[in-house]
Amino acid sequence: MPKLIVVNRSGEETTVEAESGLTVMEAIRDNGFDELLALCGGCCSCATCHVHVDPAFVDKLPAMSEDEDDLLDSSDDRDTTSRLSCQIPFTDNLDGLKVTIAKED
Repeated sequence: MPKLIVVNRSGEETTVEAESGLTVMEAIRDNGFDELLALCGGCCSCATCHVHVDPAFVDKLPAMSEDEDDLLDSSDDRDTTSRLSCQIPFTDNLDGLKVTIAKED
């Protein structure tokens, strides 16, 4: 089972096993990280699942949609590695992916 490395807002790093086929948001939520709110449940209609992706993995992710880009524009914490975790399918190719939960807006 592929591994996902999650850094919480306190800077604590945790490695979890996640089922391939889930989104990164579902993998984070299902492993008890309560600070990732994911209020819309993965519908790409809020930005409460904002994460910063390790730069080594940015090119392995699917292209960002216009909707995702627009939602991330509302965040003061957006940077070049920002993504909505609900828009990242977690696959075996992303084994070892490291994401940092973004600051709350």
